Amino acid sequence: MPDEVILTSSPDAGPIALDEIRAVDKAARLRRWLEPGIGWAELGIPWETLAARWRAQPPVFCRHICPVHVRLPLQQTPDDLDKLVELCWQFSPGPDASYPFSVQTRLIGGGWSYTRFDVNTRLAHVWLEHGGTLDVRHPEAVLSVVLTPTEGYLGWSRAADNLSDWAGGVRRFKWEADQISRAEFKLLEALEVFKLPMPAGGLALDLGAAPGGWTRIMRRHGLRVTAVDPAELDPRLAADPLVHHIRQTAQQYLPKLKETFDVILNDMRMDAHASARVMLAALKHLRDDGWALLTLKLPERKAGDVAASVLAMLRADCRVLGARQLFHNRSEITVAITHH
Repeated sequence: MPDEVILTSSPDAGPIALDEIRAVDKAARLRRWLEPGIGWAELGIPWETLAARWRAQPPVFCRHICPVHVRLPLQQTPDDLDKLVELCWQFSPGPDASYPFSVQTRLIGGGWSYTRFDVNTRLAHVWLEHGGTLDVRHPEAVLSVVLTPTEGYLGWSRAADNLSDWAGGVRRFKWEADQISRAEFKLLEALEVFKLPMPAGGLALDLGAAPGGWTRIMRRHGLRVTAVDPAELDPRLAADPLVHHIRQTAQQYLPKLKETFDVILNDMRMDAHASARVMLAALKHLRDDGWALLTLKLPERKAGDVAASVLAMLRADCRVLGARQLFHNRSEITVAITHH
């Protein structure tokens, strides 16, 4: 039997994510979309081969992927839980059962008589009986469970092979009392996904900063910030003596810039190629051990082609540390870069 997987992307990027699998495995084929952005696919190569390739070079648009080892019919009744437990006992966990693990369940559609928590609790017991240790926040192994109204899909895997530690790549953050904008979630997710180190007491340049969400995150980490934007910053940032607000566009400011920075940020709403050109100009002012982060706004059509073109442009002049369409991205991707 061919190996099967469940792949996850943003609803609009499903076909691009599927193409990313086919770039590794030409024989891969979609069985069907369970819902927009969640696909059930059949591989022409072993799951372990695809996982190893993507550990070395992660895809951009596919946010999460997990193997399917078993499937079973469902009726959306409490009896489903007993069937799921029985099925789990019938096959041993793929990863070493002693690894810290998590059960990650996704319910697709409505009409459920039980919750994700119910499924997680019942199935976690199976792994605990095998001697495992439950660790929801930092699992090394995962039982992925995807349930539709008529069918369930289960698979064991190493967390490192799933592209994300979070079910379906859905990484949520709690809204903070002093939060300025939802754009902050993008930066928080990027720092986590790309494992970007935050320099203690460093200096950050935030291009297109207003109203200041990304600047607030930098200040929260103890960095001084030069925030560049003709528009107003949030009053709390405007009153911060360690935030220097430059009331200009990035294009006006960069030619006159002489200072260097530990971190450079760019979340400006502009054409992806134009945004990349601005960042490459700013990169001259990035310290040797610093890093930069930018979002690339993508068009509705040929988003994958535009992303590939801009990434090639960036790679010609700098080192791309990572490029992903994060959960908090919409029609855009986030890219981390540094010097060659």
